[in-house]
Amino acid sequence: MPKTKLKNYIHLHILVFIWGFTAILGALIKIDAIPLVWYRMLIATVLVFVYFIIKKKSLKIDTKAFFKFLIGGILIALHWIFFFSAIKVSNVSVALVSMSTGALFTSIIEPFFFKRKLIFFELLFGVIVISGLYLIFNVETAYKMGIVYALIAAFLSALFTVLNGLYIRNYEADKISLYQLLFGVAFITVYVLATTGFTVEDFRLTSLDFFYLFILSSICTAYAFVVSVKVMKHLTPYTVMLTINLEPIYAIVLALLIFGEKEKMSPQFYFGALIILVTVIANGILKNKKNN
Repeated sequence: MPKTKLKNYIHLHILVFIWGFTAILGALIKIDAIPLVWYRMLIATVLVFVYFIIKKKSLKIDTKAFFKFLIGGILIALHWIFFFSAIKVSNVSVALVSMSTGALFTSIIEPFFFKRKLIFFELLFGVIVISGLYLIFNVETAYKMGIVYALIAAFLSALFTVLNGLYIRNYEADKISLYQLLFGVAFITVYVLATTGFTVEDFRLTSLDFFYLFILSSICTAYAFVVSVKVMKHLTPYTVMLTINLEPIYAIVLALLIFGEKEKMSPQFYFGALIILVTVIANGILKNKKNN
């Protein structure tokens, strides 16, 4: 493997580890999901904006882009809210295994936007994943809401990813992300003002919460975004896909080390999780072979 490619491959694994650590930070931060996501998007927006200023990049967008990025911003905000809600009401393992269904949601949603036929093996894999989820749902009854929230988050993530696949054809990735972060935090702000309002009780941060939030917003959001764009230019989509599928494994191992007993699940859970992860990886392998 050439030196440059190896360097980027190692960097991709570091990024996947960082993305997996997002779930750990979500469990460590004590505030609820909505204020957590609001802080995350606000801090990340400021950091990416500073990146734009340093690089002297244009902030100009047209009206059509404004509405596209607005939709994307709302979707990613809702995705993160449901994702962190899943962690709050269950645990990291349950949330991430359920979130692994995102790749298969994408396989089902993508044909409608890219105007192609549904592929039989993708539907078959969807049925297999449902069987894995059914097994987990039946044995981990205490975590049912966590599974439901994570599945909603996975669907929103898939929809967001497919739409961005269309946007990236006409707009720069960093500009897309800046405005989606900005519109996401604006959406949450309007929602909070229209409902509970910004109460001290809901948005109070301890010094430790702020420390975790800054890591979440800077390293796991702003930094990961900027670097991932560069890394993925040097690696094949197939390599990227297989590596990203390791995220739940990294995060579950980290969660077991950090949270101990809270993250230990039944053997049936791990069997169901294995069914889901193997199916998602197999789906990616077959799609790659079909495209080559």
